Amino acid sequence: MVTRVAMWSGPRNVSTALMRSFGARADTLVVDEPLYAHYLDVTGLDHPGRAEILASQPRRWQDVAAALTGPLPSGIDVYYQKHMTHHLLPEIGREWLGELANAYLIRDPAHVVASYAKVRGEPTLADLGFIQQAEIFRAYGGPVVDAADLLRDPAGVLAKLCAALGIAWDPAMLTWPSGPRDTDGVWAPHWYANVESSTGFAAYDPSPAVVPDRLRHLVDAAQPYYDELHAHRLTAAA
Repeated sequence: MVTRVAMWSGPRNVSTALMRSFGARADTLVVDEPLYAHYLDVTGLDHPGRAEILASQPRRWQDVAAALTGPLPSGIDVYYQKHMTHHLLPEIGREWLGELANAYLIRDPAHVVASYAKVRGEPTLADLGFIQQAEIFRAYGGPVVDAADLLRDPAGVLAKLCAALGIAWDPAMLTWPSGPRDTDGVWAPHWYANVESSTGFAAYDPSPAVVPDRLRHLVDAAQPYYDELHAHRLTAAA
């Protein structure tokens, strides 16, 4: 019985490190942002590596959904799917999500906006995925992990997450070899330098977020969606 974990995250979280963590398990296959090509194809956005991304993945969401719910190689007990919530565009059917163990990686909107503004000057609320994350949670439920809690206590929070997903806790999830992975998306050279040099989760940084005044409205708009999921988050002490 394979557990298909769909981890729904916004950008500028620790989503790639969490994918590394699951990828360190011997029983797990990971897939990196499988709806990215469809998202770029439909929106026409010009992200770094656009041509390579479009060539590397199916552009039809139906084909992606079929692969994510279809047969897997033998010996795989966990299929970890790293998803960006903003890739789940309105025209994408939702029925297939019911076949997955949906989970959610959240981060305080101020930190998301402050980080995103450094790589893309004028993000929109749709770019951040908070609305879609709340939509999926309301429809399907599932465990919620706050990035800050995860960085404060990786072992404790990951153990709680595994229990909530019905899979065994594996201490191998705490460390991994540095370097790229064959399972990384083709966009990795543009975004994954930090995680490629990592061998575990970074230490939690308590520094306050510095949000440009022009983007403060995004934090205010995203906050209610974050608060809704944050109320359900797993903590090591829970």
